[in-house]
Amino acid sequence: MERPKFIASCSFGKDSLATILLANEHGEPLDEAVYCEVMFDKGISGEVPEHRDFIYNTAIPALERMGVKIIVLRSEKTYVDLFTGRVTRGPKKGMVRSFPICGKCAVQRDCKVRPIQRYQKTLPPGTVQYIGIAKDEQERLLRLEGGRQVSLLAKYNLTERDAWQLCDSAGLLSPVYEYTDQGGCWFCPNAKMPELRHLYDHHPDLWAKMLALQAIPGKTTEKFNRTQKFSDIDAMFRQEDEETAQAAA
Repeated sequence: MERPKFIASCSFGKDSLATILLANEHGEPLDEAVYCEVMFDKGISGEVPEHRDFIYNTAIPALERMGVKIIVLRSEKTYVDLFTGRVTRGPKKGMVRSFPICGKCAVQRDCKVRPIQRYQKTLPPGTVQYIGIAKDEQERLLRLEGGRQVSLLAKYNLTERDAWQLCDSAGLLSPVYEYTDQGGCWFCPNAKMPELRHLYDHHPDLWAKMLALQAIPGKTTEKFNRTQKFSDIDAMFRQEDEETAQAAA
């Protein structure tokens, strides 16, 4: 009887990379690792530039040297496509859709989940999916579909900290962990302040693109996240910089 196909979901964060490293170390079957890249627009990735560089210049070459086949998926839709789309019905008909709602992210749905679902439909029945969930994430482990979804981190008793150390020792720890404990799109409404501050400080070109979107008139909402406009965050960081400069003078 032919064995099922084994795939690893991979964001190139510590947990998914540690999963692949464990599969390689312990001889677990692995046919391919699947990564879905969300795009800001047709030419700019949704990954923070440091993480995208890590993915394509460090992680993918390293995994390919191990014999791991990498599948890269992308949606035809981008963040800008969704942002600038028009509402087609209801009281806000004709308005620009604007920033995605926290917790009900259309970008996650259209730019990540759907390409993955289309890919999954091409897989043979019985395919097993490795999911990067550590043994100390019990609530997430309980949501795995038994038999079809497997955590190698739990099987080999690795915590999130263990996953971090395994990737670090292999030279496969993304630089994003220098300022955040998790990855995500640089335009995510759930981004924490240190992540937004990093974008403001190190990627002013990307920051300016978000301010340009904020300035588009006729949007369904002006808020970037639950409480703030993107321009509010920009003003806050500018004030912080001014106060720092005054204190140093």
